[in-house]
Amino acid sequence: MALGFDISLAFLVVVLAAWTIQVHDTYSAVLAFVVFGLLVALIWVRLASVDVALTEAAIGSGVTGALLLSAAALLRPTESTVAPPGAAWCTAAGVVCAIITAGLGAIALLLPDPAPTLAPLAAANLPQSGLGNPVTGVLFVYRALDTLLEKVVLVLALVGVWSLAVDRLWGGIPALWPATCPDSTLTFLAQLLPSVGLMLGIYLCWTGADHPGGAFQGGALLTAMWLLVMLAGVRAAPATGLLSLRLLLVAGPTLFLVIGLSGFAIAGAFLAYPPGYGKPLIVVAEGALTLSIGVTLGLLAAGPAERAREP
Repeated sequence: MALGFDISLAFLVVVLAAWTIQVHDTYSAVLAFVVFGLLVALIWVRLASVDVALTEAAIGSGVTGALLLSAAALLRPTESTVAPPGAAWCTAAGVVCAIITAGLGAIALLLPDPAPTLAPLAAANLPQSGLGNPVTGVLFVYRALDTLLEKVVLVLALVGVWSLAVDRLWGGIPALWPATCPDSTLTFLAQLLPSVGLMLGIYLCWTGADHPGGAFQGGALLTAMWLLVMLAGVRAAPATGLLSLRLLLVAGPTLFLVIGLSGFAIAGAFLAYPPGYGKPLIVVAEGALTLSIGVTLGLLAAGPAERAREP
């Protein structure tokens, strides 16, 4: 039964991917992409990679899906004037994807047995950090610089989005379209779900040190709750020029950088942790990063300022 489920899931993902690139309606393609991401998350669960599954569902499907839905809504008036890609382009894209898939499959199948890996060495040294989750250990111990730069890239991406606003609206308010009916189901959900989502986001951040979870997953959940509140009209989108908002944006990367620089003095290397203090420092950094990621992703989805800030 498990093998049949896995084969059916793989077949469904391939069919959905093909349909996504063939459909002419942008909105339908985005919805199919969101479903595709959720199915891929389920595949990662079947592969016992729960951390990757949570990230795929939160970032790959949730936040990215929200961004694409916003773009599809803006592009809808122009769809009738843009010719869809021809059969030749679709066939070429399919052939390129098939070649890449075959190449990746060949690489995976032709690896020596046992495959070269640093996993045993990483697992043997993980207890020194005090972390129980090997994924968090890799991200904050062995690849801490990459993790720091990922957060910086998010902030730079937001600066790029904000730069799309006209000069006179710099620091203004993004133009989210809130619900027009105050008694709608969306408004009810925006009043009900955020408290639960906030607790789950905090839990994902806290448990990420020893179990599946972490800053990205918790931050993405906070983003979803914030967007729900703004889209329902329960709270208006904040002005991008607010000092408190900008401090939250840089709080996580700044604290992580401070911890990394302090490693020179207390542990002899950048992003090194003193014995016995690795886990507390990482948990503090993850907490700050969760807030920064939640705010950054929410503002990325909200887009550039389109109306002036009220005096």
